[in-house]
Amino acid sequence: MADYHVFDPAPEGTPVANFVHLHVHSDYSLLDSCAKLDDLVAKAKRLNMPALALTDHGNMFGALNFEHLCHVNGINPIVGEEFYVAYGSHLEKNSVPYSHKGEDGDRQARYFHLILLCENETGYKNMSWLSSIAYTEGTWYKPRIDFELLEKYHEGLICCSACIAGELPQLLLANKDEEAKELALKYKNLFGPDHYYIELQDHGLEDQKIVNKKLIALAHELDIPLVVTNDIHYIEKEDWEAQDCLRCIGFKKNMNEPHQTMGGDKHEWYFKTEEEMRLLFPDCPEAYDNTIKIANMCNLTIHQYKTMELKGTLPRFALPEEFQTHGEDYAKNQDDYMRHLVEEGLRKRYKEITPQIRQRCEYEMGIILKMGFSGYFLIVWEFINWSKSTYDNVNNRPKPYMPIGPGRGSGAGSLVAYCLTITDIDPFRYKLIFERFLNPERVSMPDFDVDMDFDYRQDIIQHTRDLYGDKKVGHIVTFGTLKPKNVIADVGRTLGIPLSEVNMLKSKVSENLKTKLKNCFEPPTEKFPDGGQLAEFRHDPRYEKLFDLAIKLEGCKRNTGLHASGMVIGLTELPNWAPVFMDSKTGKVGVQYTMDIIEPCGLVKFDYLGLKTLSLIRYAENIINKHKKPGEPDFVCAKVSETDPKTFELFKRGDSAAVFQFESPGMQKILRQFQPEKLEDLVALNALYRPGPMDCIPDYIDGKWKPETIHYPDPCLEPILKETYGVMVYQEQIMQVSQKIAGFSLGGADMLRRAMGKKKPEVMMGKKKGIR
Repeated sequence: MADYHVFDPAPEGTPVANFVHLHVHSDYSLLDSCAKLDDLVAKAKRLNMPALALTDHGNMFGALNFEHLCHVNGINPIVGEEFYVAYGSHLEKNSVPYSHKGEDGDRQARYFHLILLCENETGYKNMSWLSSIAYTEGTWYKPRIDFELLEKYHEGLICCSACIAGELPQLLLANKDEEAKELALKYKNLFGPDHYYIELQDHGLEDQKIVNKKLIALAHELDIPLVVTNDIHYIEKEDWEAQDCLRCIGFKKNMNEPHQTMGGDKHEWYFKTEEEMRLLFPDCPEAYDNTIKIANMCNLTIHQYKTMELKGTLPRFALPEEFQTHGEDYAKNQDDYMRHLVEEGLRKRYKEITPQIRQRCEYEMGIILKMGFSGYFLIVWEFINWSKSTYDNVNNRPKPYMPIGPGRGSGAGSLVAYCLTITDIDPFRYKLIFERFLNPERVSMPDFDVDMDFDYRQDIIQHTRDLYGDKKVGHIVTFGTLKPKNVIADVGRTLGIPLSEVNMLKSKVSENLKTKLKNCFEPPTEKFPDGGQLAEFRHDPRYEKLFDLAIKLEGCKRNTGLHASGMVIGLTELPNWAPVFMDSKTGKVGVQYTMDIIEPCGLVKFDYLGLKTLSLIRYAENIINKHKKPGEPDFVCAKVSETDPKTFELFKRGDSAAVFQFESPGMQKILRQFQPEKLEDLVALNALYRPGPMDCIPDYIDGKWKPETIHYPDPCLEPILKETYGVMVYQEQIMQVSQKIAGFSLGGADMLRRAMGKKKPEVMMGKKKGIR
């Protein structure tokens, strides 16, 4: 879950505002607003506004973060969206015949704008569906809906007629007054008299002055309430130039050449105070009161599932009939099926099932079933099992074998996963700890990172869609942002600064991923030792404007993408849990919320990691088998012995180019010094070759060649380690285990001792959980 800032309260004595903003765009209105969520909520809190809306253009990307952020700051969040509405059906490509001055300049508008606000959770679900359908069915230049969809999904929503680009203002501007009246009545009848509002805005535009008189008269004639809004796109008035620059980045225009602005020399699209807003329509006090009325009507808390509740939102696949003995109790049925699969796998994996193996298996199964996560294991087992088979049981046709990696991360510590062939790493052989993966003291969803042949990743994803239903499976959105180098490049281009100079400035920005532009202007610190490299250019007349604008735009969302591996599978169609969008580059559907906040919505994440290494291994196997001698068996890399002498000769020579994590010159040098002889040696070197532990590598090498140099930092651990590992371990291994125990909670340490089969060692657990 993301961290949310708590901002300073309004200055003491600031009265509670009697006005709230209901038409607000953040930087999630990609390249059309430079107002970040933090800045919007911070200003609303500073002005003591009791509520705030978010109505980004055509999406709900920021809705969940906005709702969380408002709640932690004591502000009522009004989740909304400024929808694009088609002229006619959203399935047709129709321009507006009577509009020649829409937001696209002199061209005919292709859609209208409409504001919808969530009154409650029902409204949120309906908005999620509308936003999703707009992307998946109605995209033509923009994701669009139509009136027919509004008829189906209007419950729990409050509607405002929107800005000058709304259908009602456009009809009035075209002098189609009777049609405008019919439209207003149509929306009033659909949403109800308290849920449809005619919106008034004044940013100094001539068209607004013309249409506002007609809107006020129409509202009084039809008894439709008015509401005043400001079309917020930036925080302070002086931010107008940064906003113009951002739009130029989107239009790929230079600021010094003719381009579409937000209002010529008018700069009124900022977060105004109540006093500034009340100057606009002094004769319509009820239009201000209605902003508070709407805010009081809106009471939304987006339901977030706790980890233990997610087991009920997992998708279900059809269990064999013989495991449907508990009727409609799917949880018990799937528990029985998982027990069957694990028992079957246990017999295949081990020639002899020792009491220790049986005990470990029952221990893990007990935790998995108690926590209700058998469904998660079965879902992962199913697509891995399908990938490794040569028959597509869903579409009833042959398929190629699709290589899956042996397992990585904490999931490799699960014996149950090993029995299910989710992993191919024996946790007994390598003394791997299950509690790192699942721990009832620290409840979290299991998380298998599944490596799969890169070339077949899309086939495995398609199988998942075929099995659970296309509308229940989706990717996860990611956002490209204007990071320091990017923002210098983009702003420099819009200002017409020569590319060579822009590249020179970019080259001086630190490669540290946490670097901000301000660090480039401040003296170096311990945290940013390469800071200050742009200080000499900060007030250079050639670049001062570039940096002024870049600092304001840094961090703004620039574009959407899809997460490289993350997928979600829903129990029902995805829009029931979160809105979806369609990626413009690939045409693939993904949820509109990022990976760090999606699971509490009820959509469990699964990692489908496409690994080109697996593809290369398959290519190599094919080439070898193509040129093998007649009668020789097929070469299969997975069947090569882990003790293969020729392989270790390569490592001893440091001949490890293109071997992941062993290819660097430094690692090759260490391989030649250590002379690894078994897989455990490679594991240890891989663990040590990183900042910090790297300093201990010379001692580790000495420990192999000069055992007398080994010493134990904590004598109490020596007998446990000796018995557990069955060998004299090297110094760094002891230090790692010491640190591991020190980092556990008391209960976690008890579990470690149980796994070791030892009583409590003579070790004092300090307040910081360290070892004395």
